[in-house]
Amino acid sequence: MKKDKKSDKPSRQQVFTLLVEVGRSENDGLPAKSTGAALMVFASGVDEAEAVRETVAILKQADMAPLDVSGYGTLEERLAEGHDISDEERELMERAKVENSVIVVQSTPFYD
Repeated sequence: MKKDKKSDKPSRQQVFTLLVEVGRSENDGLPAKSTGAALMVFASGVDEAEAVRETVAILKQADMAPLDVSGYGTLEERLAEGHDISDEERELMERAKVENSVIVVQSTPFYD
């Protein structure tokens, strides 16, 4: 019986909180009169750069137009900075880690 190599090592994946500003593009799913949006995202990656790359790629696949990404760190880094993180947010972060995924937690449309 062959052992799965991934199960031998603990996961190096971490979950990063990112704020992504998106502009408008056709079929982006944003409200008709909005000029863009801010998306709060929990994204897994071995480092923040990988989490950003994966997030941008997935948003582009969803016909969104990412313009800027700001990183707010891992759960541990955010706690060290005094951020208040709800149980719901912690559950979503754990889900992103387990599923090795990108989860859009909140979308705030911009209007002129």
